[in-house]
Amino acid sequence: TPFYPRSPYGVAKLYAYWITVNYREAYGMFACNGILFNHESPRRGETFITRKITRGLSRIDAGLDKCLYLGNLNSQRDWGHAKDYVEGMWRMLQADKADDFVLATNETHPVREFVEKAFKAVDITVEWRGEKGTVDEYCVDAANPSHVLVKVDPRYFRPTEVEILIGNPAKAKAALGWTATTLFEDLVKEMVASDLAEVDSGNIERE
Repeated sequence: TPFYPRSPYGVAKLYAYWITVNYREAYGMFACNGILFNHESPRRGETFITRKITRGLSRIDAGLDKCLYLGNLNSQRDWGHAKDYVEGMWRMLQADKADDFVLATNETHPVREFVEKAFKAVDITVEWRGEKGTVDEYCVDAANPSHVLVKVDPRYFRPTEVEILIGNPAKAKAALGWTATTLFEDLVKEMVASDLAEVDSGNIERE
């Protein structure tokens, strides 16, 4: 797929990509580009959507908050575990020849599904209400429908949204023997467990 950055961050990434190619081709440097799709872990920053969900869920579970506010629930992402991607980066640097590689899971999941899997990890089944894909959509605890767990806040919508991201790691698998090993649901469970432990330890308090 041709590059088409949709944010200043994405534009800067392309500079990094092309300057790496330039140094490799012009000066013979061993320089690789790793095009890494979304890689997550309990260390993910709290403002990123995955961590925002697991941290918010943990606060709700502990009674510190009642509701979590999110943006576009329809956005689909290719989410993998950071530890798999670090191994992929290491493998790039062991290759006989420097090259550019995509690291991804070749799966895509909407934000809505991440929410469902996260609450499932604490034995809460959610039900979606309102018109799907609009600011009127929200979810409740199926066992206690009066408890609204997630609402949509238009402040979190991006001016130029990328609706779907999915990567093809075939080249990395063929050349490096690399493949993502962590399942999506296991990634979500690990992140939820970590934030639950943070709440239990008192590191996450009422805001």
